[in-house]
Amino acid sequence: MPLGRELPQLLRQRLYYKGRKFDFEVNRLRLPNQAEGDWECIRHPGGALAVPITLEGKLILIRQYRFSVGGRVLEFPAGTVEANEDPLQTIQREIEEETGYRAHKWKKLGELIVAPGYSDEIIHAYLAQDLEKLQSPPGKEEDEDIEPVLFSLEELENAISQGEVVDSKSISSFFLARQYIISATQTS
Repeated sequence: MPLGRELPQLLRQRLYYKGRKFDFEVNRLRLPNQAEGDWECIRHPGGALAVPITLEGKLILIRQYRFSVGGRVLEFPAGTVEANEDPLQTIQREIEEETGYRAHKWKKLGELIVAPGYSDEIIHAYLAQDLEKLQSPPGKEEDEDIEPVLFSLEELENAISQGEVVDSKSISSFFLARQYIISATQTS
């Protein structure tokens, strides 16, 4: 995924913490330019995100409470890739749990590095089309406080420009999906 792999030389592992969703480490490293120092890094298994579009051309986002920012965030449905799980399987599960819809058509949009200054997390972005509203959606996880919200293309562009949608992975994925969304809304 990076432009070229140039791994640093590990000189000494100083701190390591294994968390529920990700790990945190502080290591003494020698970089390719020979600089040495202590660097912190969040090690994350990766995630998957869907840009879901209904047959009527509406985009489905979720309004989700995020404790880390102390409020609700508008974002596309997404989730952490579990052990031995393909990112497409992850988002197929997550979209049903978070939106109550199942997608029958999937297109890979690309991969996003979330915060390369301190994390190795990569988000696999997909366009989810041919949506079916589920009669009995799967239950949400205990800590999920989520409400699906539908936007037209224009409404979402306005929400982004007015700062109502500030989630970087959602804005980036919307940009990757925009050409397909315009095409889908013109044919429906």
